[in-house]
Formats: sequence, structure tokens, C-alpha cells
Amino acid sequence: MTSIIKLHSLSGAGDESPPCYVLQIDEFKFLLDCGWDEKFDMDFIKELKRHVNTIDAVLLSHSDPLHLGALPYAVGKLGLNCPIYATLPIYKMGQMFMYDLYQSHKNVSEFDLFTLDDVDAAFDRITQLKYNQSVDMKGKGLGLRITPLPAGHSLGGTVWRIAAPGEEDIVYAPDFNHKKERHLNGCEIEKLMRPSLMLLGAMNADYIQPRRRLRDEKLMTTILTTLRGGGCVLVCTDTAGRVLELAHMLDQLWRNKDSGLVAYSLLLLSNVSYNVVEFAKSQIEWMSDKLTRAFEGARSNPFALRHLQLCHSVSEVTRTPGPKVVLASFPDLESGFARDLFLLWSPHPNNSIILTARTSPGTLARDLIENGGDRVLELTVRKRVRLEGAELDEFLQQQRLKVNNTVKEETGGLSSDSESDGELEMWVVTGRHDIPARPGGRPAGCFKTNKRHHAMYPCHEERTRADDYGEIIKPEDYRLAEVVDPDGEIRDVPPAPPPTQQPEEEMTEIPSKCVATTRQVHIKANIQYIELEGRCDGESLLRVVAQCKPHAVVGLRAKTPALIALKKQCERSAVEKYFAPNKGETVDATTESHIYQVKLTDSVMCALSWRRAGDAELAWLSARAARPPADTTAEDAPTEQLMSLEPAPSNSVTPHAAAFINSVRLSELRSAIAKLGLNAEFSGGALECCNGTLAIRRLENGRVALEGVLSEEYYKVRELLYEQFAIV
Repeated sequence: MTSIIKLHSLSGAGDESPPCYVLQIDEFKFLLDCGWDEKFDMDFIKELKRHVNTIDAVLLSHSDPLHLGALPYAVGKLGLNCPIYATLPIYKMGQMFMYDLYQSHKNVSEFDLFTLDDVDAAFDRITQLKYNQSVDMKGKGLGLRITPLPAGHSLGGTVWRIAAPGEEDIVYAPDFNHKKERHLNGCEIEKLMRPSLMLLGAMNADYIQPRRRLRDEKLMTTILTTLRGGGCVLVCTDTAGRVLELAHMLDQLWRNKDSGLVAYSLLLLSNVSYNVVEFAKSQIEWMSDKLTRAFEGARSNPFALRHLQLCHSVSEVTRTPGPKVVLASFPDLESGFARDLFLLWSPHPNNSIILTARTSPGTLARDLIENGGDRVLELTVRKRVRLEGAELDEFLQQQRLKVNNTVKEETGGLSSDSESDGELEMWVVTGRHDIPARPGGRPAGCFKTNKRHHAMYPCHEERTRADDYGEIIKPEDYRLAEVVDPDGEIRDVPPAPPPTQQPEEEMTEIPSKCVATTRQVHIKANIQYIELEGRCDGESLLRVVAQCKPHAVVGLRAKTPALIALKKQCERSAVEKYFAPNKGETVDATTESHIYQVKLTDSVMCALSWRRAGDAELAWLSARAARPPADTTAEDAPTEQLMSLEPAPSNSVTPHAAAFINSVRLSELRSAIAKLGLNAEFSGGALECCNGTLAIRRLENGRVALEGVLSEEYYKVRELLYEQFAIV
């Protein structure tokens, strides 16, 4: 049976926007990735909102925000509640990416698109899989099977293979690398052979990639030249993906005494740097064969990075003396510690800024890659500063009002009833162990009353002054140290409250506000773009298409020149169908061209007469296709509406000949005849019964014929023969 296959591009089609697609196979819908760009484009969210209630499963291919950045928003704000599938490293490192992304924006702005609770709720829905572990879908997806395959590029990166009923495999490969790297194996091309449909990320189809040795030499030359000249090196990378390749490579170079790098510092700067390295130590089995063998043999963990210092704030970096190399997030330079260090180091000609990825168009990093440095840029500088003076007094006053309003709301339901003389009864809020007394000592009687009462023995709980060992508790010993940058920017919380503040009103964070200023930044530092993304280059990508030989290819997340190069390769490789959709378009990739999807109405279903054929039931349907009314299209629903089948008028229905549906075996028919008490034997290729008076033989056209003398046994055998078919 051929399936109806459609791909709707929410994002990541016709340009370099983040990948997010809805793949429909019959009635089942997959959401392939859920990425978000650096600008948090809300137009994409509006499009996603229209489809979120129809999605049955989500497949994640990589752990960076480019592939799952909108997942917390979809789960926390849009109500996405279907199963989510990803590998274990994507689950672990994806959380680190989103924690770092949230904290980077929260440090400098009032970020409210999602919270850390939304991140946790989204990742709690993930079903963690291993490579080559197949999972069968249920319900509407009965017959569908998903399998994650190694993709390279990032730890746990996945190429998804989807097996549809009656079809060959559908392969979703947005970003992959066929080459082995220091910490990752390459993509297993042999497991992608001859798919029915290949959804291919084609961004690098026209890209000529420098050789790995030349890239490494350029990186090392830039680092050594800058450090020996007394400058610092900023390597703009991600949180928990490609940074692992860079950290492992640089730590190995620092271990080499002949390199002369031991005298300099190597730092990893992000909000979650410690957790990233710890998770990497526990996921060696997901890495390259070389690292796995080294760990199994010498029991030396390759990510026990001896020369890499872990930092969580800019102040820790500035306190490190001498020239240094810092791996900081994020590579787009739009947010995070990389942007902070860029603003701090770019005006000095001794420093170097190394860009490792081509981020989305419009970002600061992309502008530097395309236009270079040695110029003046007008940049917006955002930071969080603590409140002082009148602003602090106003904030504290608002906090007191909030506390008072909260108390009033909690006690508002305890309003007293008036007595007969018009006076309000005095009441107090009884505590947990207070013993109330009724006025005048009167018994309560048998009727319930809601009047408030005085507390006869109120319970006053004293605050504990000493711990279990008799030592006086000093709150200042348990507070975090305040970390404030020289320019007044706050990174960590909280300091001790003012001495006049009561213990009951201790604040959990510093009163602060976010300010934004525009600064003229003269970029004098050395700007170098060294491509370390770990993706297939153009030549290799086209060879993969020629080797896999898919029946149909959909080019995704690429501009026109790359799509043209991919199209030419598909023509040379005799690919039957090639699609290059734009954002918002739907591709109909159904193998058969004359297959349509319709909806059955209740009136049609009630008129059907079902006949059983084995484990299935069949019926003859006479109906006509009708378009849905125009007013059925809701604002938040997908614009595509299915046609429906309605009962055909009785005067237009042509009587049809009876159809016998089943494939009868004569051996099974012989057993059924024996149960009737009649003798049946095979003779000359026919089944003879009733002492040779009846014969059942199979004709050349596949039909079964009954021959013999008309008798009572003849009609019994004929009736038995009819029972083997579903007649509609």
C-alpha cells in the first residue's frame, strides 16, 4: 500500500533559517526539528502555533538552538504535548545549550520568552534512544518505524530513517559529516542507501571547504602569533557541541611541551562549562572509535582536560593574568560571554577574534565574516546594573506593597460577620497550634457557624538562633559572594541585605534593572574566520547523493546557488524527483501521482454493509467527493482542508457485479469439506469429493471452479466455497 507523503516547511527552506518541518505520512505528522534563530523570530512561532495541535511526534537531530531552540516555547507556551525522540547526548547537551542561552539573555535583558521550568518540561518529554534503536509508532502511526543513525557534526547528532508501510525508507539528514573527527565518527553512508525520499540539508552544496590540515595550521598560527605578541585570543564557539572538538584539540596541543603553549592559559567560558565537561566525560561510548579504544585500554578519559580552566563569568577571565585563549559562547556574537569579551578585546590590535561558524545572516559574526574588521561599528550594549538611590527606594516600596497585598489576599476570605447590634466581631487569624475559644464560653450547639473567634492560647514559634551543635547561626555565612564587574554590571547574586532590613524581608536577588546603550566600537583586533563547523563540504555532499541514489530529494536550508548545484547533481544521478520548496510551501512527495486523501462523513459510514474477510472487514462504497465549506477554515488551523466523501445520489449509482475477495487454497478447502463429513481427495490437480461426483479445480486465471452433479452435497460444497470469500 502506497502512503501519502507531504512535507510542509515552517522554516529552513529557500534560505538559511533554522530547520523546522512537518512531515505527514498518511494521517501521522512528525515535527522534524524545532529550531529558532538568534533574533527569536515570532513570525515562525505564529506558523508553528497553527500546527502544534496536530503533531504526533517530534524528532530532534542535533542539540544546538539551531535545531531545538523553540522547543521550550512550544511545550511551555504553545502546549505541545506529543512524544519527543532524541539520543541521550542530545538530551543532555541540549539542556546545557538552553540553560546557557536563557542565562545569557537573562544577564543583560528582561528575557521572558521561556523559563528554565519550560526547558525542564520540554526535555522531560524526550524519549532517549541509542543509535540503530528502532521504535514503532502507535495509534495513527501504526506501521511507521523510526531509527536514529550517526550523523557526525555534533555529539549524538542524528540522521533519522523513517520506514513507512509500503514504501522504502524516508531519510532526514539536515546536517551531517561523513568524515571522522578527533572526538566523533562520521556518518554511516551505507545505511542510507536507496531511500524513497531524502530530506537533505543543502547549505554547503556549493561550498568549497579548506583541508583540515590547513585549517588547523591557520588556527595554531593565529593563536601562537597573538599570544607571543602579548595579546589574547577569543574563539567564538557554541556551548556543548563543536566546542568539544576544539577543547579536545587545544588541550592536546597544550600537553605538547614543544608547542610552547604551557606558559599561557586556556579557558572555557560559559554559564554551564563545568556541567558540559562532566557530561562529556560520561559519554565516551558516543564518540570516535579512537577515543573509545583509548578509554577501554588505558582507562584515561580523553575529556579529563588538564590544561583547560572552567570559567563562569567574565570577571574570572579578567582575573587570569597574562595572555590567554578563551573558548566562549555564542558563535553569533549576539549574546553571551563571547559578545562581552568581543566588546572588551576588539579595540586592542594585539588581540585576535576567531570565528568558527557561519551563523545566520544579520548577526554580528556573519557581518564580520563578510566585511572583515578594522572599522567602526555602532553596537548596542546591554547590561544589568543594580538599583541605587530613588530607584532602589521605589523598588523596596513596591516589594512591601506586594507583600501587604499578598497578606490581604490570604486573609481576605476571613471577613467577620456582623452581630445583631451592628458591631463587627473581633477576630484573629489562628495559627497552626492555636486553641480558639468561643465568645462567652457558650457551647457551639448542633449548628455550624462561620463566626471568627479569639485565640485563647495563641502559639508563638520562635526563630531558631542556634544550630544542632549549639553554634549561633549567622546568615551572612550562607550568602553567595557578590560578583560585580568593574563597570557595575552584575553577574552573580546576592549580597547581604542592608542592616536596617528585617530578617523576614531578606531578598533572594539584587534589585537591578537592564539598560541598553549604543557604543561606537572601533574594531582593531585581528578578525579570522576558520571554518570548524564539522559539516560536509559541497563536493562530499554531492557525492553522498550520487552514492545513496534516492528516488526523490528535497533540498532544505539553502540559498539559490546551493539548490541549483544540488539540482544538477540530482539530474546527473538520475534522481526521479527533485523539490526545492520555499518557506511556507508544501511538497507532495507521494510516490503514486493519482492518490488523494479524503475524509469519510458519518452519512457515508452508516450506509456501508461490511463483510468479513479473515481479520479484516470490507464494504462496497459509492460516494462522491465534495470540497469543504469555506467557513470551516479557522484562524489557527492549517489552511489545507481535506475533501470529504458524501453519499452519491441514488439515481447516479450504477449496479455493480459481485466481487469475490480472498485467495482460497485448495488444501484449506479440503479441511473445511472434511469437517462437513464428506470425503475429499486430490486427483490430477483437482480436489475431488463425494466419490468423484464433485470436483474443485483452479483455473489459469486464478479463479476456483466447482463442477459436478447437482445434488444436496453440491449445494453444501458450494455454500462452503462461498463462505471462503468476502462478497461485496
